[in-house]
Amino acid sequence: MSKKNKNKNKGPSAEKSEEAMIGGLIEGSPEAVGVAVLRLACGCRKMAAVDKTGEPASKVVIYRDNALNVCQQCQEDNGAFVRVQESFIHWINPAPAAEEQQKIRDKVFGTVTTH
Repeated sequence: MSKKNKNKNKGPSAEKSEEAMIGGLIEGSPEAVGVAVLRLACGCRKMAAVDKTGEPASKVVIYRDNALNVCQQCQEDNGAFVRVQESFIHWINPAPAAEEQQKIRDKVFGTVTTH
């Protein structure tokens, strides 16, 4: 079996344009088990490495592909959570067990109950 990261989870995965930023966060964060990625409606992205307890393992980085700066809206509100369209964690191999992944996701992104 190949050692490449095979994303078996359904849902979003890293796009080509995000891979270099993810790699940089991982390289600078030896305790990281993954990188949380938030894709905003404006096209900007926020990312941060996370450790095995769901705590930040790096600073939060916000960027926009092919742009010198993030958009005006993100400059004003720092990429408000209400504008997030997609969120996921890009796991580093070996990824934590599924149960641990869920605990980390819940801590990073929160949980929502519906009635």
